[in-house]
Amino acid sequence: MYFTGFADEAARDLAGQIAATKELGWSNIESRAIDGTNIHDLSDEAFDKAAAALDEAGVHVNCFGSAIANWGKSIDSDADFEKDLEQTRRAIPRMKRLGTKMIRIMSWKVLPDRPPEDQMREKRWERLKTIAGMFLDAGLQPLHENCMNYAGRGWSYTLDMLDNVPGLKLVFDTGNPVMLPDWTKPEPWPMQSSWEFYRAVRDHVAYVHIKDGVFKDGRMDYAYAGEGSGDVAKIFEDLAARGYDGGISIEPHLAAIFHDPKTGLPDPVKMHDTYVEDGRRTMKLWADAVAKVRG
Repeated sequence: MYFTGFADEAARDLAGQIAATKELGWSNIESRAIDGTNIHDLSDEAFDKAAAALDEAGVHVNCFGSAIANWGKSIDSDADFEKDLEQTRRAIPRMKRLGTKMIRIMSWKVLPDRPPEDQMREKRWERLKTIAGMFLDAGLQPLHENCMNYAGRGWSYTLDMLDNVPGLKLVFDTGNPVMLPDWTKPEPWPMQSSWEFYRAVRDHVAYVHIKDGVFKDGRMDYAYAGEGSGDVAKIFEDLAARGYDGGISIEPHLAAIFHDPKTGLPDPVKMHDTYVEDGRRTMKLWADAVAKVRG
């Protein structure tokens, strides 16, 4: 088992991301954005520069936090799908250059004002099969995240996706269920349970994202790992008992939320400090879970 994280929440620039990673004693980064641009959208020159810096620092990119098929794109847009394909084509050689084996993808945004049964399900799975197949053919592992996307609206939707997209596996995020409605329940949909979602899909989980928080009055208040409603400690205990040996990746959302422009540019010192603190708390939670399992 190893620790890693979305280091663009520690610093916008790669040097700061590497510094926070090393301060935690880690050697991995889940790379999403460098200077505000996703790693699969960097210019060739900027990517080559980043790859050289990572090599020099001895830091490995274990996963690409891509924007492919994410909640900002629509399944009914051919232009969005073409962008997904372009990003896939760019990501593959870059992953090979960095020795990265995993990439996070999604299943497009929920179509507004449409019920769960009218979300173009078959088209989503067909397009995901195309994208997943491109990565799998290259010897790389696509992972779907339970986020603000169609398959993230409930564990049964995720399992249906896995039944229809061969080779796809999961990255499970502990914090996302806390703020998402549960389409597996009758209307009015309650918010999801992280533990219930995890327990239903755990046999397919190859990677774990850690965020936490409390959903109240229509908004998510993010918290350090273990201090919210994300069932982090309980999920850690189950992972430890099952012999999980994959990555645990922090995404604190405490000082910086990469995808929310309303947050503006956060204080760089606070970004660094909260990221490192969340990393330390996550490591302790995992150590406590392992100790409890071992008795």
